[in-house]
Amino acid sequence: MKRLLFVYNAHAGKAAIRTKLADIIDMMVKYGYRVTSHPTQASGDATELVEQEGGDYDLIVCSGGDGTLDEVVTGMMRLEAKKPIGYIPMGSTNDFANSLRLPKNVLKSAEIALTGQRFACDVGQFNDNSFIYVAAFGIFTEVSYQTNQELKNLLGHAAYILQGAKSLLDIAAYEMRVEYEDTVLEGDFIFGMVTNSISVGGFKKIAGKNVQLDDGVFEVTLIRRPKNPLELNEIVTSLLSRVDNTELIYSFKTSEIRFFTEWEISWTLDGEYGGSHEQVIIKNWHRAIEIMVKGTEEIDLF
Repeated sequence: MKRLLFVYNAHAGKAAIRTKLADIIDMMVKYGYRVTSHPTQASGDATELVEQEGGDYDLIVCSGGDGTLDEVVTGMMRLEAKKPIGYIPMGSTNDFANSLRLPKNVLKSAEIALTGQRFACDVGQFNDNSFIYVAAFGIFTEVSYQTNQELKNLLGHAAYILQGAKSLLDIAAYEMRVEYEDTVLEGDFIFGMVTNSISVGGFKKIAGKNVQLDDGVFEVTLIRRPKNPLELNEIVTSLLSRVDNTELIYSFKTSEIRFFTEWEISWTLDGEYGGSHEQVIIKNWHRAIEIMVKGTEEIDLF
């Protein structure tokens, strides 16, 4: 009998999984799996569990927000023999689930996690850590891990917007050197993100056009500090229209990028706190893990 490890965050989203838990496990058994279920107990719990026990299972299915998926992927990347991952999104935003085109219906997502096609997608290496869809610093990045779970559950996307609006009152800038391929950028930046997703913080297409999750490169966006309200308006207009018509925003693709600062700055990895660092090296692990999707032909250019 095939063995399945089911890892879930009972508090993600509006804790809706509690009403579907019996149906999900029943479906897993009906599809021929012997199921071990594990509700996460604390931050990092899923990573430790998958790293220690994931190799004993044929399939790992996780349910929760993007942070839960990130923990499972981090644990999987530490295994020598990688196992496929099924994902039942239950978070308040579910950025990466949108990129994978997973349905919002819980039972439909559960069925895809069990019977879908394997899709080999890229994973980001962040120093000694990993991320599945975004590593970022600066304005708005503290929103996701500083907004408490109750507020996320109640307001959904609005929680990110409201918390971000407070940050606009005092925009911090970070002096840094950025290196990729044969290019060096130096200056004060208020925001930077390295992504492998069509949606970040619930905002679709923020990473630009022609995003592929398995092409071996990341989409990078860097925003310089505006010197006056006119430049700030220029940045906002460019971001909202997704038309790159300002010299204050850099957008490019790369498989490796390095950040250097003279003091530690905070980063977020897949919406969770990723620590403070003076030096960050990000590399693309090409098609490093397999995630179950409805059909690989649907994971196309966006």
